[in-house]
Amino acid sequence: MRAAATGAAPRDGGGLPVADTPDVRRYAAQLARRHPRALWGGVGLHLAAAAAALAAPRLLGDLVQAVQDGTTAAHVDRVMPVLAGFLLLQAILTRYAHLASQVFGEGMLAELREDFVDSVLALPIAVVESGGSGDLLTRTSRDVDQLGWTARWAVPQAIVAGVRALAVLAAALWAGWWVALAILPVVPVVAWRARVYLARAGQGYLRTAVAYSRITATVAETAEGARTVESLDLGPARVARIDADCARSFAAERYTLGLRTRFFPVVEFSYVVPAIGTLVVGGILAQRGSVSLADVTAATLYVQMLVDPVDRLIILLDELQAAQASLARLLGVAQVGDDREVSGAVPDGEQLEAHDVHFAYVPGRDVLRGVSLDVAAGERIAVVGPSGAGKSTLGRLLAGIHSPRAGSVRLGGVSLSELPLDVLRSRVALVTQEHHVFAGTLRDNLALASGARSSDARILEALSSVDADDWVSGLPDGLDTRVGSGARRLTPPQAQQVALARLVLADPHTLVLDEATSLLDPRAARHLERSLAAVLRGRTVIAIAHRLFSAHDADRVAVMEDGVICELGPHADLVAADGAYAQLWRSWHGRDRDHFSAPPSAPPSAPPSPPPQPGPGVAASGPVPEDRA
Repeated sequence: MRAAATGAAPRDGGGLPVADTPDVRRYAAQLARRHPRALWGGVGLHLAAAAAALAAPRLLGDLVQAVQDGTTAAHVDRVMPVLAGFLLLQAILTRYAHLASQVFGEGMLAELREDFVDSVLALPIAVVESGGSGDLLTRTSRDVDQLGWTARWAVPQAIVAGVRALAVLAAALWAGWWVALAILPVVPVVAWRARVYLARAGQGYLRTAVAYSRITATVAETAEGARTVESLDLGPARVARIDADCARSFAAERYTLGLRTRFFPVVEFSYVVPAIGTLVVGGILAQRGSVSLADVTAATLYVQMLVDPVDRLIILLDELQAAQASLARLLGVAQVGDDREVSGAVPDGEQLEAHDVHFAYVPGRDVLRGVSLDVAAGERIAVVGPSGAGKSTLGRLLAGIHSPRAGSVRLGGVSLSELPLDVLRSRVALVTQEHHVFAGTLRDNLALASGARSSDARILEALSSVDADDWVSGLPDGLDTRVGSGARRLTPPQAQQVALARLVLADPHTLVLDEATSLLDPRAARHLERSLAAVLRGRTVIAIAHRLFSAHDADRVAVMEDGVICELGPHADLVAADGAYAQLWRSWHGRDRDHFSAPPSAPPSAPPSPPPQPGPGVAASGPVPEDRA
């Protein structure tokens, strides 16, 4: 249920959008309409259970009247089994009514989760990065949990309470119209307090969720950057920040608590008035002979029975307000505007072209400034330069992760932002040094890339091409070994090989590789790149690297400095030009040549002996690139 881009959805504290109340109610109604049989079947069972429960007060009222009129013990003996039968029937109907309601709630929750996952997976990566992890994590955990409880328990209980309240009220009025005189005086008071509460509770619970998102973000950032925090002595600053986040959360929680403490006491007091009023009015009318003792008894019991469902509804009203806030946050994810305008055009070839590209993470501060680069189909380009030069940002634009602020990036003459995401990813893949191992089997982790096409033989072949044979063959259950969270933990180099194997299985024509072998030691990385040479042959490769043996192997080298390409050409020509690239090459060659020199018997001055094929680079897009800093 991804909404069209509106650009006007409200945002909670600058994070992801939040759906408004009409959208929330419309979506909830759509969910209910998808399961009419489950909904009305549950309502029907609750009505039947309520009807069975209504028999007891009527029977007891008639029995009291009969005792006053001088009934016999035999009559009482006949009434009691009937009363017990209705109570047993009520218990059976209530059991199945609750079951039907919970099945209905589970169905709604399942569809809500599926819609939410679809919306999250459709989020542009740039939006996820700019929004921060805390907001999205809170929505996928705390808000989903809140809605899970609501769908399983609060919604079914609200249906039960609503049906019972209406049935009991109808029975009470059927016992005597005068019952309305005891009930009506409290209705305006409760309605007024409920209106005040509802007008403020929604925003209050949204504030609470936003505050919780900030706490989650601060804790996650501190944990992820623990080494940096420790090395730079940032502990006091992080503690001060989490204290401030907790203070905001405390204020938000205190606000909603204040709303509840002003609302619930008024409601609790209002329960006493109808019961007393029914006895008083009924007693007066009975003394005058206007009503029977049976009617007064039944009406009083009905009014007393009304307290429980109404009280349950009031309590659930608070839970439903919190659930509405959570649902608004989940639906808001679907209101994030799409970052592409699909035109339906088909690329004519695989040539990748960037023309006069400008890009900024922060308005007014361009990371790339007028970058142009034409990459022919099958060409190998190495992008090198100092940290912060814009290499990773250029790679992300060439992979279609970001769209340029100005200029264009085209594949086969079609702008990357005009291609459907599945078409783009089937042609251009980005692999970075950041990677993720999903909870599941090793086979599941690899089959993600190509689905049903991933036979075991093909998966093993892909693993072999990235030098993962040794450790995979040593796994206790082979491809069925469970890895990821809560299972076997893969080392960073192993996880990086899994990411590269996914790339082999995905089989795109153009690869943007951003330090894909950075977690391997230099000798292992070089060996891996030799193994991948056959896989990369004939493909377009843009390799962003600090290890310059990849640049040596490339058809052309693009040297970036301060957001521009300052040099572009073959390795030999750039070395001969004695410019920025020549300085980088001499610096790297003098520092790292021992890793790649000829066998130990060769003299120390022997130059490296590079292989004929390029090295890969990256692994699935990661967090904010270095250029952003």
